[in-house]
Amino acid sequence: MDDLAPLVSQALAELGPSFRPFGEEPVIRELVDRVPELSLRATFGWMETTVVPSHATTAAWLDGDAGVEALLSEASPESYAQPGDSGVLRWAAVTGEAGELLSVAADAWSAPEIGFIAGVATRPDARGQGLSRQVCAFVTAELVKRHGQAALMVHGANEIAVSVYRKLGYTYRAVAAAQM
Repeated sequence: MDDLAPLVSQALAELGPSFRPFGEEPVIRELVDRVPELSLRATFGWMETTVVPSHATTAAWLDGDAGVEALLSEASPESYAQPGDSGVLRWAAVTGEAGELLSVAADAWSAPEIGFIAGVATRPDARGQGLSRQVCAFVTAELVKRHGQAALMVHGANEIAVSVYRKLGYTYRAVAAAQM
């Protein structure tokens, strides 16, 4: 930490407020204590897996993103992944009998060595039926097969989501971000 704090201070001086240190939560917390320009922006979990889940699922890739924005608006308005955003590559969903979207997840910001899941949301009136597990099992399997591993970020206090992801083979690591 004795070497990191001065380095981050120098980066802040050169890059300004666009530079947001990110890393293991204890490291970021100590960095915030040592660098007066920084404050803690957020704490959350980074979860990753190399396991291809074998859970049964009816999820499939959508042809486009019709209906996703409305579902996110209702079920997860703070989602970082939104239809049409740069880096959001495709959406998967579990649909109802009439074809309505019940639960969605995106392949977003994936890199060659790791696939990234974002925008997981389930309609409030469809929760508790295992639909998020289904759509996440499908996307996880697809991303692990393609990239060798999959990852996502989750609010650590969202114990239900963390539990779902753990059952799919993900491991949890507490991380944080700081800002000027």
